[in-house]
Formats: sequence, structure tokens, C-alpha cells
Amino acid sequence: MNVYSDSSHSALKYLKDTEVNINNLLIMTGDFNIRDHLWDSSFLHHSSMSEDLLIITDLFDLKLSTPTNLISTKYSNTIGKSDLVIDLMFLCSRSRELNKHIIHLDWHLSSDHVPLTITIPIAEEFIHSSKLKIPKNSEEEEIFVKEIINIFKALNTSLFTNHESLEYTINSLATRIEQAWLSNAKNINITKHSKKWWNNNCNQSLRKYRESRNIKDWKSFKHTVKTTKRMFFDSKIQEIANKSRGPWKLMNWVNKRKLLVMETIKHNGLPCLLLNSL
Repeated sequence: MNVYSDSSHSALKYLKDTEVNINNLLIMTGDFNIRDHLWDSSFLHHSSMSEDLLIITDLFDLKLSTPTNLISTKYSNTIGKSDLVIDLMFLCSRSRELNKHIIHLDWHLSSDHVPLTITIPIAEEFIHSSKLKIPKNSEEEEIFVKEIINIFKALNTSLFTNHESLEYTINSLATRIEQAWLSNAKNINITKHSKKWWNNNCNQSLRKYRESRNIKDWKSFKHTVKTTKRMFFDSKIQEIANKSRGPWKLMNWVNKRKLLVMETIKHNGLPCLLLNSL
């Protein structure tokens, strides 16, 4: 979060008097316009505004960062006026990676304030591009269900004589179910089109546009996607309504359907009053 608090400390007063709901704040930095010996050894006084600032940062679970080079952050070209340390940085107190920031004196150019920087390490993250799945209503699903039924049929409950035997049987059961899953599941690639509503019509329409790069084919693809979504959500709503699976599940799909219509209205510039007829 970047903060500029003027000489009247307007930003600090706002943050103090207003319940600001910001979670997981990593860094708060900026020009706070407060002189204090807590961050400037050349200044011998303590400001009451510093207390307010520290209260605010404590609420955000932040702590004052010490720069690697203890120099001023605001430089004056006026004779008789001293250089100041009023640009500060507060870091998440729970972070082990974030420690000290750097004040770059040679970067300020024509500005009277110098930049403050800190390096934020970003850990490498492995993103799965595929997953195991048993397609619905497939031969693999049928075989998997039969295997699970046979596993439970063969379960001997007479062996449950103590806690250890029960735990052993449960672990053995979990292992056999996992083996049945792995032997029947297929490895599929995860893409941005891995949606329940995506079908072969969408694939064909997208393929046609990629080959031609024609604006008409692009519009045709967008129309196909919207039509496919609409038909999918309508069938889900009808299925849930017929099976009486509860009003909350029904409203969940109805809301999704409304969002789809709202996107269509926004795209086509139609009056939003049409939503009332849904």
C-alpha cells in the first residue's frame, strides 16, 4: 500500500478514524511527513503523530523497516533547510524473507525525494497442467463402480475386534480404492476451456477461427460459446427442478444463468431491464 500523508497528516487521520479492512498487507510505504528520532538519528525529538502511525501499522501487522543505508530521503535545495527522513517503509512482521530496504540517492533525478526499493522473493510454484479423471457415463466409470462394490462386499467386519484391527482395515480399504481409481482414471490436460459446458461445437468453432483469423469467425465462436453456456445452464436448472434437489442448489444455477445473460446484455448494449424478465 502506497501512502502520502500531507503536512496536516490527512492520510494518517483517515486510517486511524476509519475502519479499513485490508488483509494480508505485505508492504506499506510512502511519504508520511513525520520527523522522529525513531528513524532519523539526527532529529532529537519524538512526534505524537509517530504514535498514531505505529498504532496503525501494528493493526496491519507491520513493522518499521530499517534501510541498509542510513541516509536522508528528502533533500532540500533551500539554504538553511536540512535534509529529512520522512519516506518510510513498513513490512509484514510475519515475513522472514522481507527485512531491509534500500534508499537510492542517485535515482531521484529532479525530484526532492529519493526512491525506496525492496526485493520481494517469489518462490517457484509448480502448476499442474493435467489431472486424473474418470469421464462421466464412461466404460471406465462403470468398471470403477463395480470394483468398489466388490471391495465393500468382500469386507470382513468380523475382524473389527480392536482399534488396531479397525485402523488396519480402513487403511487397506483406502489403498484398494485408490488402486481401483488409478487403474481406471485417464490423464487429461487442464486448459482454460476445461469447463463442464465446453463441447465439440466449441472446439470446432475455435479451430475454425484459429485457422482463418477472420473477425466473422471470431464472432461466430463467441456466439457458439454463449449459446452452449445458455443451453448447459438451462438443462442444469431443469434437472435440479425436476429432481427437487433443494432451493439453494437451484438458486445457485439460476444465478449463474443470470450472470451469463448479464454478460450478453453488457456485450450487446441491451437495456438492463431485460434482467427483470428472467
